[in-house]
Amino acid sequence: MRRVSRILCIAVVAILAVAGLTGCRDSRTLSTGPDGTPRITLMVGGLNKVIYLPAMLTQQLGGFARQGLDVQLLDQASGANAETALLSGQVQAVVGFYDHTLDLQARQQCITSVVQMANIPGEVVMVGSKHADQIRSAADFRGRKMGITSLGSSTDFLTKALAANAGVGTADFTPVKVGAGQTFIAGLNNGGIDAGMTTDPTVAQLVQTGQGKVLYDMRTEQGTRDALGGLYPATSLYMSCSIVDRYPEVAQKLATAFVETLRWIHQHNPEQIAAAMPASYDGGNRALYVESIKDSIGMFNADGRMSQEGAQNVLKVLSGFSKNVQRHKDRINLTRSYTTKFVEQAQ
Repeated sequence: MRRVSRILCIAVVAILAVAGLTGCRDSRTLSTGPDGTPRITLMVGGLNKVIYLPAMLTQQLGGFARQGLDVQLLDQASGANAETALLSGQVQAVVGFYDHTLDLQARQQCITSVVQMANIPGEVVMVGSKHADQIRSAADFRGRKMGITSLGSSTDFLTKALAANAGVGTADFTPVKVGAGQTFIAGLNNGGIDAGMTTDPTVAQLVQTGQGKVLYDMRTEQGTRDALGGLYPATSLYMSCSIVDRYPEVAQKLATAFVETLRWIHQHNPEQIAAAMPASYDGGNRALYVESIKDSIGMFNADGRMSQEGAQNVLKVLSGFSKNVQRHKDRINLTRSYTTKFVEQAQ
């Protein structure tokens, strides 16, 4: 009887152990469907932002399905929150800014860009119209409330970088989390912020309605070089190094799907691109949405490759104000922060 009880006890412990393992997802593993199709949860730092348009466009064009992938897109307003979801294993990939890979590496977390979709940010510093005469450069950020998507986001990084270049310290202005879209616009109109960093289609709406004016335009290479002293690789597909190393075939499929989309973008005009996106993305104003794509679409690469010059400039920029990067600059390995092998194979 004692032996039977002992066997039962061992069995219960084993069952509980299995339950515990299945209840806690290992961030280094991918799940598959009944037919063996890899399932990827991909978080995007703002699905309706033009800077991240390739994610939804790839889904709309059937690119993921053609590669034999089951991809679920999740919307997240902040890149900082997206990186947290990636590290915890809630998602397996992120479409966000490359600079997060360096910030995380400084914190001893290995994240790598698999596809570098843009070597410029596509971001714009907008000033509320009533402050346009008082805020003429980053030197005027002092004492102001500056809108960002969230603390630790790329808009936070870039705002601090512009301020630092103008001799304004991070303690000399107040970063305010306002997200993007209507919450950003509301912040400008109700006095919650004096100026801030955002993207299209929010930029196009503010300019068309006269509610805001462009101060820094990083939707072009020249505008980016003028503002940041060089290229600043931004929109990328990044994943944890452990997932890329363990599932290179999945990383390759994702890279191939995105490279196909980047090529498609360069072969079509803004009207055709807008028509391929979900109808709800134009907010009921198709002409304005087309204009916002026209203003930003030049930021995207045609091949998904990283600019080595750009990667070095991102490290230089972050080293100017990021305490994490400043402390551990010497141990940051740029070659571990991105890879070009998958996009080269996709060619």
